[in-house]
Amino acid sequence: MQKNLQTLLNLLPEKIVLGDPDRVITDLTIDSRTVQPGSLFVALKGVHVDGHRFLGKAAEAGAAAALVEEVPDDAPAGLTLVRVADARVAMEVIAPFFYDYPGKSLRMIGVTGTNGKTTSTNIIRRVLLAAGHPCGLIGTINVMIGDEPIPSHNTTPDTVDLQKFLYRMKEAGCEYVVMEVSSHALALNRVAGIEYDTALLTNITEDHLDFHKTMEAYRDAKSLLFEHLGDGAKQGKCAVFNADDPSSAVLEGRTKVPFLTYGMGSDNDIYPLSYEVGAKAMHLRLHTPAGDMDLHLKITGKFNVYNVMGAIGVLLAEKISRDDIVRVLDGFAGVPGRFELVEAGQPYTVIVDYAHTPDGLENVLSTARHITKGRLWVLFGCGGDRDNKKRPIMGEVCLRLADDLVVTSDNPRSEDPERILDMIFTALRDVPAGKTVTRLADRREAIRYALAHAAADDVVLIAGKGHEDYQILKDKTIHFSDKEEVETYWKGTRV
Repeated sequence: MQKNLQTLLNLLPEKIVLGDPDRVITDLTIDSRTVQPGSLFVALKGVHVDGHRFLGKAAEAGAAAALVEEVPDDAPAGLTLVRVADARVAMEVIAPFFYDYPGKSLRMIGVTGTNGKTTSTNIIRRVLLAAGHPCGLIGTINVMIGDEPIPSHNTTPDTVDLQKFLYRMKEAGCEYVVMEVSSHALALNRVAGIEYDTALLTNITEDHLDFHKTMEAYRDAKSLLFEHLGDGAKQGKCAVFNADDPSSAVLEGRTKVPFLTYGMGSDNDIYPLSYEVGAKAMHLRLHTPAGDMDLHLKITGKFNVYNVMGAIGVLLAEKISRDDIVRVLDGFAGVPGRFELVEAGQPYTVIVDYAHTPDGLENVLSTARHITKGRLWVLFGCGGDRDNKKRPIMGEVCLRLADDLVVTSDNPRSEDPERILDMIFTALRDVPAGKTVTRLADRREAIRYALAHAAADDVVLIAGKGHEDYQILKDKTIHFSDKEEVETYWKGTRV
């Protein structure tokens, strides 16, 4: 892929060009570490890092030009600079064009919501693949281009990386792309240049209020996916809403395309005729517009009943047959870090889950309580530099639903871990008789404490990180996996 810089400049009505515009651009990037000869480096001003500081490094790596908002006194000679008022807005215009608008030719499925996006997108992708439709995936755990997994750093990548991924998926022969669409991505317009075909809302509960400030603003950000669903020239568009979530009624009024609903009530397009939730599996009978479906899944929990219904709504909107859906979902075993059972030879049940919001914790704890014969343990924490309003709420949820709480760190980032715990503990001042609360900021120590004190018939839920294999500290990021910690602990006990 390459384009002449002047062709890109023609897209920007107001710009100042310092240097030679007759350059061939072979790549776009916002990260100076990934600059290669011929790159257009976009110098973004972020919260913590200003890309203008890395113009010299970009030039040394062979950048052909840089998109900037200001020209530093020490700007490298020989590097063509394109000055614009807002580099982020200019990037949103240039990136889709540079990669030939892959998000307008691929069949795009967007899944948004506070919880359930990862499980829903994985169900959709697996059924599409089984039905003969090559499909890429963009999500929290990873990006999938064919069978190639690429680590994911954001739920939805930045504009440049997203367009680059979509281009690679198109080149690899993908027909569909199913992607998690975060509220940040919608509010910051990372999805510029993409025309979605089908969009799913899983739910909207408290999260990311450090960024959005209010629940109304958070909901309005999610709403953008549905408000713009009718834009563009594609045919056969559809929205899918969780009718049991109060926000759906608001968003239904804002979308201009046909929609399907799912929920517990028989007035929905998709609803359960019956469901049986077990310790490791569930049996689900659904009414759908394509006929009733009898499903035996190797995932469990009422929250997964909703995830399955939402995914089926998307698949039916995309005209996937009932038989293809049932064939794949029968035996579906879930995704890493989503109510994942860890078998390490222990005499009790250990579950690792990504739940890091009040609603997410309530869902998984309610399901864990259903399968607990002894005591229910929960190990949890709250991320640093993130929405601190939910910290005491998460503490209250855990105190209400679990028997034994171990409060610990979860990616403290630049914050003092003990300060984060202090905020959680404002909800843990009055511990009911028969319950225990333990405070251990070191996550490894906390996991070992819970594993050492749990008894047969207990359930230990380790929440917050799920599939993540790292811990973000103030000055570094270290390798850390909850699942590996459980396996290592029990391996050590048998030595």
